[in-house]
Amino acid sequence: MEKSPDSKRRDFILVLHNIRSVHNTGSIFRSADAAGVNRIILSGYTPLPLDRFGVPRKDFAKVSLGAEKTIPWTHTQKLSSTLHTLKKDGWCVIAIEQDRRSTTLFEWRPKKSQRKMALLLGNEVRGLSKQVRSCVDEVLEIPMHGKKESLNVSVAAGVAMFVVREKRK
Repeated sequence: MEKSPDSKRRDFILVLHNIRSVHNTGSIFRSADAAGVNRIILSGYTPLPLDRFGVPRKDFAKVSLGAEKTIPWTHTQKLSSTLHTLKKDGWCVIAIEQDRRSTTLFEWRPKKSQRKMALLLGNEVRGLSKQVRSCVDEVLEIPMHGKKESLNVSVAAGVAMFVVREKRK
């Protein structure tokens, strides 16, 4: 399958903060590869593709199907300094979170000045703290139409990555 013309761009990254589940993280890697994400930053206690001895995790690879080998990734314990550095380097940091100031993902329009975008997703239960949300440029949310209040973080990441990718064209 041929890659889309914008697949060579280096301006779309993902930041995963305090994701609990190795399966969710692996699944996000796989979706990120499909969506053309260029790099993933893992923060806090988000599971890494390698165990503490630097050995590839079989449980991670089973879900990611090797995407951890195709997408560059890094790990940081300090999300706030990472977000500060991203913003200083011209990245627009966009949180995917339910918040009073959020814009619906489907109504959102990127600004022409937003060339480099970093999507930030948080913990499966607690989401992103108010402190973290105060550090981002925008907050987008996926509207819920059923009885459930939210999507699984890996599903939300997939929806957000593809919608943002399409709206940036």
